[in-house]
Amino acid sequence: MMTRWVQELDPRASEELLLAARAHHIRRWMIPRSTFPAGRAAYLRWRRALHAVHAELTAAILEECGYPRRSVERVAALVAKADLLQAGDPDAQTLEDALSLVFLDTQLEPLLDDLDDRQLRRALGRTWRKMSPNGQAAAMKLALSDRAIETLTRLVDGFADE
Repeated sequence: MMTRWVQELDPRASEELLLAARAHHIRRWMIPRSTFPAGRAAYLRWRRALHAVHAELTAAILEECGYPRRSVERVAALVAKADLLQAGDPDAQTLEDALSLVFLDTQLEPLLDDLDDRQLRRALGRTWRKMSPNGQAAAMKLALSDRAIETLTRLVDGFADE
């Protein structure tokens, strides 16, 4: 799904970006969420730990396959989310948009039943604010249920007013 979204968002995506899209969750099962305590702060620590492991594993595989050091470092930095998004890196933004689109496409529907309006607003707000205008436009074209589209549209309209 990530590769498809990256290619749709950036038809000229580099090999490094496509590799990062494929490797961003490599062996995610190695560090179960249950190994960290409950709560947002612990969740964020878990995510940072995963990013580091994913980048390390990916780099090792790419090195073994003979990729040039520069490519290995670039892919690892994208997978690790090494402050590239904050620096305005277009590949990092495309990767973040793709992640957000996969999240919205696969997890928005179940969240509608699991979260109250305040929680939905917070979760979707965080996602929406990380997305570029290109990613946001793609999100509004997702094949979602009427309920999901109404919720997303309502909340997005509210984000614009903030």
